[in-house]
Amino acid sequence: MTILELIKTGTQQLLDAKVAFGHGTTNAFDEAAWLVLWQLGLPLDTPLDGPDSIGNQPVAPEKQAQVATLLIARIESRKPAAYLTHEAWLQGVPFYVDERVIVPRSLIAELLVDGGIDYWLTESTRRVLDLCTGNGSLAVLAAMTYPEVTVDASDISADALAVARINIDKHGLQERITLLSSDGLASVHGPYDLILCNPPYVNAQSMAALPPEYHAEPALALDGNALGGSDGMDFIRRLLQEAPAQMAPGAVLVLEIGNEQEHFEAAFPGLQAIWLETSAGEEQVLLLTREALLA
Repeated sequence: MTILELIKTGTQQLLDAKVAFGHGTTNAFDEAAWLVLWQLGLPLDTPLDGPDSIGNQPVAPEKQAQVATLLIARIESRKPAAYLTHEAWLQGVPFYVDERVIVPRSLIAELLVDGGIDYWLTESTRRVLDLCTGNGSLAVLAAMTYPEVTVDASDISADALAVARINIDKHGLQERITLLSSDGLASVHGPYDLILCNPPYVNAQSMAALPPEYHAEPALALDGNALGGSDGMDFIRRLLQEAPAQMAPGAVLVLEIGNEQEHFEAAFPGLQAIWLETSAGEEQVLLLTREALLA
């Protein structure tokens, strides 16, 4: 069996098992390709067709068996593939992940790399906070994108901070990224010029309907109803009240809310939010100036 045949067989297995995607891939073929290439020790951007393709390269029986075992683990465990490979990629940058953190997939990453928020930054933008840092991926990407800034990466979860430490060390950014244990903004050290936040925001109805792959992730990082609400805005209500005190004059807050625009606008009527265009549309990430929050 060739590499491409292995991938096509895996694709059909994933489709038949009705697994859910969204943790680095959006479809069965890409997920199967990820698992096959990873198990074979090949780069994930390996060409599978065309003149430089290795798709027709035969795979030894023992390697085929290893791939089959990995695919079965993906199907039977219903864990995101990244938990099986302990690796996730965001904007072309590799990150270590395990079950202590959600799989990194924030749309804020593409805004950082593509310059989508640069208009609201200035030459004096020096201090950045990555709130709810998880595995530290946004903190790392911010430090890579803006070499002149220092970043505080905070999270309430000691487990998440341990994983973030792995990634900060992996990318050699120990001198520019500081990890902070903080419940929201309670123990951070502002003022900041830029706050990035991909918080828990999923509403109660959506939490109950999530596929098993999402329930394999820490609920703390997803469930936006920890204080007894149902609209997913519990953490965000507190954040928007407290943020101005941690923001320098002219600072901005970039906030991801996923599919919760309707609930966000209902919770904060009249708030002057700037919705940012991403690959998922203009309803998932917003920017708030300090002035808008104070108003």
